[in-house]
Amino acid sequence: MSEDSPWKQNFDGASNAVGNGIGAVLVSPNGNHYPFMCKLDFDCTNNMVEYEACIMGLQVAIERGIKTLKVYGDSALVIYQLRGEWETRDPKLINYRKVVLGLLEEFDDITFNYLPRDENQMADALVTLASMIKANKEEEIKPIQMSVYEAPAHFCNIEKEGNDSNPWYQDIL
Repeated sequence: MSEDSPWKQNFDGASNAVGNGIGAVLVSPNGNHYPFMCKLDFDCTNNMVEYEACIMGLQVAIERGIKTLKVYGDSALVIYQLRGEWETRDPKLINYRKVVLGLLEEFDDITFNYLPRDENQMADALVTLASMIKANKEEEIKPIQMSVYEAPAHFCNIEKEGNDSNPWYQDIL
C-alpha cells in the first residue's frame, strides 16, 4: 500500500451542561479505525470544541507521518471556514483557524468535507463519552477497543451432543 494513499479523519466536538469533549477517528486506507478522544477542562463554545477536535485529529495524523488526509466533520461552520468559503469573524475562532492553517503545512494533500451528523456516528459517540465521563486528571484512560460480534455469546459455547438417533424435539415432548 502506498504511503500516498489517503487516510480519512472524522472529528466532532460536544459542549453541554455536563462538560466538553472532543473526538477524532483516523481511518487507514485499508479500513482500520483509530479512535481518539479528550475531555476539555475549560469553558468553550460548540464551535470552539469542533475546532479543538479537528486540531487534535490533525496533530495525531502528523505524529503518525500521514501526508494525505481527507477530513470530515459535521460542523458546517468549521468545514467552510477551513475551506476559505466562509469568513471567520468570531474572535474566539480566529486563532483556532490560524492553528489549523499552520498544521496544514505538514500535509502534501488535505481536503475538508462536510458530513451530516448521522454519518459521523463514531466521532459523535466518542465525544458524548468524553464530555460526560468524570475522569481523574492524573490518570490516562487507555484506548477503547470495539469489536463487532455477528452472533450471540452463547452461540460459540453450544456443544454438539453425541450422535443419538432421537429427534431434536424429543425433550420437548
